[in-house]
Amino acid sequence: MLSILNVVAPVFALVAVGFLAVRFRLYPATGVRGLLTFVNNFATPCLLFRAALSVDFQSVFNPQIIIGFYTGAIIAFTLGIFLSRTVFGDTPGEAAASGFGGMFSNCVLLGIPIIQRAFGDAALPTIYSILSLHAAILMTLAMLVIELSRRDGTSLGKAVTIAGRRIVTNPLLIGLGLGLIGNFAGLQLIEAADAFTLMMAMAVVPVALFGLGGALNEYQLRENWTQALAMSGLKLFVQPAIAWVLLVPVFHVEHETARYAVVLAAMPTGINAYIFATIYNRSVDVAANTVLISTALSVLSISMWLYIMSF
Repeated sequence: MLSILNVVAPVFALVAVGFLAVRFRLYPATGVRGLLTFVNNFATPCLLFRAALSVDFQSVFNPQIIIGFYTGAIIAFTLGIFLSRTVFGDTPGEAAASGFGGMFSNCVLLGIPIIQRAFGDAALPTIYSILSLHAAILMTLAMLVIELSRRDGTSLGKAVTIAGRRIVTNPLLIGLGLGLIGNFAGLQLIEAADAFTLMMAMAVVPVALFGLGGALNEYQLRENWTQALAMSGLKLFVQPAIAWVLLVPVFHVEHETARYAVVLAAMPTGINAYIFATIYNRSVDVAANTVLISTALSVLSISMWLYIMSF
């Protein structure tokens, strides 16, 4: 248990430092968005580029891992929509935005640093293989559902076009894509390029965690916190439980590999859930509360899943 605490504590300590720095005005709140923009648009694409450039994806890309992880996410999304419609009385568009919070993991800002600290660099190729499809699958699915369910929704063709445009312009996927192209082409970085991308990649963990903590100051418990708590439960417990059932008892994936995907599935709701809700102006308060509640509870839930997957 002490080893689990040693994994989780430094990560969430950095988040807490960012939160307290902004709360007590030791760091300007206006600077947080810039930090996260730097991480998402520049530093993390360099990290993913370097990873994709050097990884042997043929040996680590496991369809069973992909199916187990994304089946859990999609079931959590479906359950979130069902609960939002039947229990909380949401409209179809509101339910889709709420359910997205039960599906979309904070893979980059929390997932990578926690899993790297818990399992070492050996876990990262599997994590990157999952990340390569994360936005492509989940963002596309959510955008199609909300576009088609809104009363003022667009046609299927336009919804697919909008989703496709957002995906191909996603800096994270651009970084991964360029890395894969370089990998298949046998690209070798010159020393200056290697040093540049390495420095950018090394900035991801501290800047991302500090920025995430600062960003949490924007979210305050408003109305609909009970609905957000339900979405957080789907994200932190139901989604990783489904992934575990599929990967271990059903697919019989090696425990050492399965635990990477299960713990990644147990990450709290990513900030993209809040951004997604604001884009469509649907269930914005629920999305904000889900990010806040799931991140706070994840200190305990991630420790629980790390303990379970240690056996």
